[in-house]
Amino acid sequence: MSYFKDAASRESKELIKGARTQTFWGANMLLSLVSIDANSEVPNHTHPHEQAGIVVEGELEMGIGGEVKILKPGDMYIIPGNIEHYAKCGDTPAKALDVFSPVREEFQY
Repeated sequence: MSYFKDAASRESKELIKGARTQTFWGANMLLSLVSIDANSEVPNHTHPHEQAGIVVEGELEMGIGGEVKILKPGDMYIIPGNIEHYAKCGDTPAKALDVFSPVREEFQY
């Protein structure tokens, strides 16, 4: 077992048309490197997991619990469980690193 993970060689999983993830997990948390294409959206949804993240590339509009912000690289967010949220891109694609706790079993592939 290796403690180091290589995103470049990790197969991606399609979340919805225009959004893919590469996930890595331990016993209590899961990392999700999400790529969203230009002019694509991850629609409003909820889940019981706490989610935190940081934008690493591009620009992203994110709505959390009715509050909307335009996020750029380095901007972070924390989403409590069961709070509605969405993310969408304009003309620029984006990449964000999300952390989920506990592990989202449907993201283990």
